[in-house]
Amino acid sequence: MADPKGFLKYPRKDNPMRPIMQRIKDFNVMELDLGDTDRRQQAARCMNCGIPFCHHGIFYSGGRAVSGCPNDNLIPEWNDLVYQQRDQQAFERLTKTNYLPEMTGRVCPAPCEVSCVQALNGPGITIRNNEKFIIEQAFKNGWVVDSGKPLHRTGKKIAVIGSGPAGISAAWRLNQLGHSVTIFERDDRFGGLLMYGIPNMKLPKEIVERRINTLRKVGIELVANTEVGTDISAADLKEQFDRIVICTGARQARDIDVSGRQLDGIYQAVDYLRLATQSVINDGVHATTKLKGKHVLVLGGGDTGNDCIGTVIRQGCAGITQLEINPALPHERRPENQWPEWPMVQKNGYGQKEARTLFGDVTTYDATATAFFGKNGHVQEAEISTVDHYKPIAGTQKQIKADLVLLAMGFTGAEQWLFDEFGVIKKAHSYATNDGQIFLAGDCRRGQSLVIWGIHEGRMCAEKVDASLKILANTETI
Repeated sequence: MADPKGFLKYPRKDNPMRPIMQRIKDFNVMELDLGDTDRRQQAARCMNCGIPFCHHGIFYSGGRAVSGCPNDNLIPEWNDLVYQQRDQQAFERLTKTNYLPEMTGRVCPAPCEVSCVQALNGPGITIRNNEKFIIEQAFKNGWVVDSGKPLHRTGKKIAVIGSGPAGISAAWRLNQLGHSVTIFERDDRFGGLLMYGIPNMKLPKEIVERRINTLRKVGIELVANTEVGTDISAADLKEQFDRIVICTGARQARDIDVSGRQLDGIYQAVDYLRLATQSVINDGVHATTKLKGKHVLVLGGGDTGNDCIGTVIRQGCAGITQLEINPALPHERRPENQWPEWPMVQKNGYGQKEARTLFGDVTTYDATATAFFGKNGHVQEAEISTVDHYKPIAGTQKQIKADLVLLAMGFTGAEQWLFDEFGVIKKAHSYATNDGQIFLAGDCRRGQSLVIWGIHEGRMCAEKVDASLKILANTETI
């Protein structure tokens, strides 16, 4: 235990956020860091519980985690090491399971914190902030590259398709195990949704680029602007590599089938966030007037919808309407939703808080869009309706201004065409496929999920790939 009385001596102190009216003027990072002394006191609040629910996830029968970290992170151990100022050992312990703590330390919703034993009667440990501190210490002191280098090379070649959290994690672990790894990415930059799906103010792109450069330094080859199945065939890949790991994510976005959907100015959220990130990369992080005088409609109340709101505010929009088709969650836990489960309560994201400061409450629940109207082929208005059990209620329709519509309604799964290209079929509860040469990991295997799930998937899949190669090697020896 870090400090037996730490949780009594030190109140929880989160990393501070920049003031709203300051941060909306640019795309710079919103969250600042505590000083070294404060951070070690926060680590001292960890009690090293006999049963640490923070890293022992509770699962429903279908396998869905409802509390705790799904990645088996050894949280009490590295909290103790941070308190003792043994930062290199804390880094080694953290990265036994989490290969991308600089990402989760910035964007993870931290299910570990709400299942912390201290959360029974107060605020849990600042686990997310603590892991961010550890990895930044590691980069500052040059420990990261050495941790990714193999002791020897096996002579086996592995292709990883996709460079999101699952792809990077699988490649990192396979490289540690001595295999020669090449990552293929169809975009112009690596990182998947880390690069183009999460805005710069939440995850600065230099942080993503730093990790990509680290991959190169440990010997991983990266090939951009290359779509497998188009620029290189599945057959060629199978001939050139001993194993192939598909980590293409769940990029099939959910759409809406209503009149006027074909109008210009209606975007899938991930496509719009990509454009916004490209603008920041090319033009800098200052806020813009791109949307001056424009009214924005956001369909979807999750994290992506929240990111859309934060983005259009920084682009100078005149107003925002957000529609969530689901009912509003309660403000307090219901009796059936007890600790250590994830609290099913209403929360406001950073974008919603910013919008409330500028425009008042912008979010309407139990509502959706039922039609779009435009002029000269571009959307100008939307018809919105109240819903009951997800069906529009007759007589509740009204029209609102909508110069830009962003569809942030989640994803339905992976793009099937690549599986067809390889002729593979998913195996239930397995990273393997019907083709012993090809494995799957991440959202393309399990559906849309968190960054930490992608890391877990990549790590576990890498171990399965390595085991299959050892079996192959033994067979060849015989």
